[in-house]
Amino acid sequence: MLISYTLWSEAGGVGKTALAVNLAAAHRRHGQRTLLIDLDPQNGGASHHIGVDENRSDPEADNLVRHLIDRPKGEFDGLVREAAHGIHVIPSHNMLDSLETNLQRAQEMEQDMGGRFVKELQLQNVLRSAGIPEKYDVVIIDPPATGGQHVYNAVSATGNVVIPLELSPKGEQSLYGLEDTVSNLEAETDTEIGVVAVVPNKVRRTRVGDKYQQAFSELSYPVAPTKIPIRGAMLNGAWDAQTTAYEFVIDNKRPDRERDTLEQFDTLARFIAEQFDVELTKEDISTEETEVVA
Repeated sequence: MLISYTLWSEAGGVGKTALAVNLAAAHRRHGQRTLLIDLDPQNGGASHHIGVDENRSDPEADNLVRHLIDRPKGEFDGLVREAAHGIHVIPSHNMLDSLETNLQRAQEMEQDMGGRFVKELQLQNVLRSAGIPEKYDVVIIDPPATGGQHVYNAVSATGNVVIPLELSPKGEQSLYGLEDTVSNLEAETDTEIGVVAVVPNKVRRTRVGDKYQQAFSELSYPVAPTKIPIRGAMLNGAWDAQTTAYEFVIDNKRPDRERDTLEQFDTLARFIAEQFDVELTKEDISTEETEVVA
């Protein structure tokens, strides 16, 4: 059973990219073959976080957009980079800035020749043609927070979303309008979207947080059984080292509270897997070992 989902939130600054990277690490540590696709055109996304973004500004480099518009410079497998923990990554590239324009032009050219080109389905088509569902156990896509073809292609390709939300006034609009937002996205992509998990992220222990926690309990979507706390030193350290939180915390013998946060990532990965009827055992984070669990 392929576990595939898009990390998606309309709000920026909710920790989406860090969550995508560390969920990928959590899945991989369970021995799952994991592919992380960075669809965010902004500098400093998942590709930078995990240290595979050196070609993003090279106009001659093959990249995912070229494959989406059927103008590749090589085989699809050549896009895949191996990063920390054996996570496979398709990095971002500056061509993603013009994804909308490129897809529109490709659609017009195909239609002029009497063909059919659905912009929202290009990533799905490319991944299937490359045999990705057979090669991997987990596919995670990290698009930008803004809508448009980046998000539409990601959601159409995975069919599922994991939604991080802050328990704060900033997250109030996203929380209370979540069901309408998902419905609108389904209409835009003509895809029935499975909400795999709503994740309380960057959580502080405050009365305001308690208020929104109550609102989470009223959602019709599955809410993750864990809250990811704010861990600025840990996540910034991992970012600076261009690695996952797992490598940063375990290799640098960081405080126990940060190790506890790794357990929260693991709990979340296991909860997500359960939504696909895949059972993962609880991982022991207590050792200093960073090798992938067999």
